[in-house]
Amino acid sequence: MPSETILDLRVGPVTLDVPRSIGYFGGVALAVGVGLIDPPLAAFIAAVPLWKTLTHRALPLAARTAGAILEGASRPIGGDAEGTVRLDDQQEADDRAIAISREAAYGDQLRRHRKSDPCR
Repeated sequence: MPSETILDLRVGPVTLDVPRSIGYFGGVALAVGVGLIDPPLAAFIAAVPLWKTLTHRALPLAARTAGAILEGASRPIGGDAEGTVRLDDQQEADDRAIAISREAAYGDQLRRHRKSDPCR
């Protein structure tokens, strides 16, 4: 999925949105530091981006089910927001590449047909 972020850091199949991650995890740390939330709650909040990756379709059904349960549990604290840590969807990337190559092949066919058409 294309991202509109300032800086994404890719490590293998993992994409880290650096500015949002700094804001997210820094905000959690700041909230603990000033005593707004207790460390166990902070750990739960900090784990939300990791739980969101458990719903990736390349993972086994048991992991996706656990991820969906944990993601549902995180909804009250804003767990439905865009993830700061994402796993790349290789199947989606492959499907997109196939679609682009088909469009390119079709475009080549159209160009060849137009060049060979004597009515043009």
